[in-house]
Amino acid sequence: MALLLIGGTLPGVIAGSVIRVKLLPGPRVFDVVVAAVLIPLGAWLLSRPSRADAPDRPARQIPAAVLVVLAVVVGCVGGIYGIGGGAILASVLIGSGRKPSEVAPAALASTFVTSVGGVITFTILSLHQHISVAPDWPTGIALGLGGLVGGYTGARIQSRMPDVLIRRLVGVLVVGIGAYYLSAGLS
Repeated sequence: MALLLIGGTLPGVIAGSVIRVKLLPGPRVFDVVVAAVLIPLGAWLLSRPSRADAPDRPARQIPAAVLVVLAVVVGCVGGIYGIGGGAILASVLIGSGRKPSEVAPAALASTFVTSVGGVITFTILSLHQHISVAPDWPTGIALGLGGLVGGYTGARIQSRMPDVLIRRLVGVLVVGIGAYYLSAGLS
């Protein structure tokens, strides 16, 4: 699964980075795009029935070809707002019924590779722009370290939490973050 996600998200992130710099400059557009992605995604996660509500219903396996196309789209969206897209992919895969313990390693690998690809792409784009689009290294390093600690902590405690609780918690967080960006983009 990790190779499928990386194979889709990496070209998507490169395309999204170019779209962000060339077609969607400015913080207001950025905020509205982030909200337009996160709010529906969080609502979808919150509206999904739990496995306890339908114990005989198996997880819907997303076919490999569809997963690659989804990864390209998510990578593109992630490139537009400067993340690898693994968080969105993880949310979709968990929402489709896959276990977080199966999804997390693939999403983390995808996030790492696409983050490196995004940094390289934005660095190259910054050489040809009149506005600053270069990576903010101190912030990026701080977020990377925080993500590493958070990922390790989450991996350690996720086996002690029911999948439905994780799905609902992620849904609430995603909607909340999306609402924050929407209010910032519209103000």
